[in-house]
Amino acid sequence: MTFTKTTEQSSKYELLEKMSVQELLSNINQEDKTVPLAVEKALPQIENLVTEIVAKMKLGGRLFYIGAGTSGRLGILDASECPPTFGVPFDLVIGIIAGGDTAIRRAVENAEDNATQAWIDLKTFNVNENDVVVGIAASGTTPYVIGGLQACNENNIITASISCNAGSPLSQTAKFPIEVVVGPEFVTGSSRMKAGTAQKLVLNMITTATMIQLGKVKGNKMVDMQLSNSKLVDRGVKMIMGEIPVSYDEAAELLNKYGSVRKAVDFYQSK
Repeated sequence: MTFTKTTEQSSKYELLEKMSVQELLSNINQEDKTVPLAVEKALPQIENLVTEIVAKMKLGGRLFYIGAGTSGRLGILDASECPPTFGVPFDLVIGIIAGGDTAIRRAVENAEDNATQAWIDLKTFNVNENDVVVGIAASGTTPYVIGGLQACNENNIITASISCNAGSPLSQTAKFPIEVVVGPEFVTGSSRMKAGTAQKLVLNMITTATMIQLGKVKGNKMVDMQLSNSKLVDRGVKMIMGEIPVSYDEAAELLNKYGSVRKAVDFYQSK
């Protein structure tokens, strides 16, 4: 089987430096429009993974993301947004990047080429059979990510992947591969563009669907969100008003007393 990294093939656009700003933006936008359609084709793969994650979390398991470069940063972003959005512990969804925290802001030379480091990084969190580990790599060839999933497979830990090339070594390693084939990038090989957008969309789906399945959303409201600023407090007060017949001031008092929209509503309805 021949494996081709389509994200690194030359795009149909040439001589980008000759384009006006309007032409550049219009052409980038045209390419971006194809990404949701590519994600749509992967929905059955995403569904299978979410089902596994929900089952493992109900047993006390966690979700890990491992990646390098843009892929690693996207995993960390998604993981970091789960606690404030859904009120879950900070260590329920964990993002790990090749090269450590330094690599979040700047490239760490050769970090992604170390095939054994991801397992070392995962072991610092006592990763176990109740957990799910998702490897993120646009190319599907990153040694750090592939090596991490191989070690997880050997230790009976469920593995998944998000990549943007069909039939990649990463997909062949993961038990639950997700492939979003976006094709050549506008700037050849720049996987921070369509591939990065595709990965972000998939990550949004995975954690949002998982948290809804775990009861972290009521109706379409983030009833367990962390009230970390005045805007969110105001939003929480209005959520309470939408659920129970109280004034703004009464809702604010309940929210201040019980600390979350869910607890405030539950208390009022239990009276």
